[in-house]
Amino acid sequence: MSVSPSTREVLARRVAGEIILSGKPGVTMRKWRELFAVSQLGLSEAMHLSSSVISDYESGRRKSPGAKFIRRFVLALLQIDESKGSRFIREFAKLTSSPSTAIIDLREFPIPVRVEYLRRAINGEIVAFEEGGAVKEISGYTVIDSKCAVEALSGSEYTQLFGASSERALIFTNVENCTLPMMIVRVCSLKPCVVVFHKTSPDSEALKLAEYEQIPLIYSSAPSVEQLVKSLRKLYRVALRIKMGRRIRPPPKISA
Repeated sequence: MSVSPSTREVLARRVAGEIILSGKPGVTMRKWRELFAVSQLGLSEAMHLSSSVISDYESGRRKSPGAKFIRRFVLALLQIDESKGSRFIREFAKLTSSPSTAIIDLREFPIPVRVEYLRRAINGEIVAFEEGGAVKEISGYTVIDSKCAVEALSGSEYTQLFGASSERALIFTNVENCTLPMMIVRVCSLKPCVVVFHKTSPDSEALKLAEYEQIPLIYSSAPSVEQLVKSLRKLYRVALRIKMGRRIRPPPKISA
């Protein structure tokens, strides 16, 4: 798969934007450096800095980096990855290459979002492992075409569904066989915080697997996939507004 300049630009904006909006930019910088599999020394050499500068930012000993530093940081990560054959950029491209892929929508929330807010936003009902209420928050979500995922993804590619973090909700649409989404969760090395079935009630086997994996399973009665995604993106905007310091009420339920 060739990597287009637009994919590189989208990834650069995503990394820079997450750092800028983060309450702990140093922690976010470390997360992205590790996702790119770059050492502090390798990054500091690419940026022509002492490695202690990177360490100080990541540990919080230095104040939040400015826009110019973040730009240098992001460009250095991309250049290092390109020198290694664009491994990470290619993986990211798989998530954004076509709207016809198994992934319908994928977002990282600017702040953790309560599972209860997610449930309300998608007209959801917890149907398995209700004691999983200990899982209070998620960091993102992925909306998946279940049939397409089974047909298009191999076992090793299921990790594409998790974006930047496994602390998320996997939301399955177009569910023809209720067992298959839970089998994807079962065989994947990463585990989501929450699983959602849209417009298809989980059968006894899916409920059993959710209990076995100790992952809350939610049934969403959102009227359509379009409305489901619209409500999730609204929840994202709510989180962004909270991040920016504006107080708002919890998101309402979807209107039928």
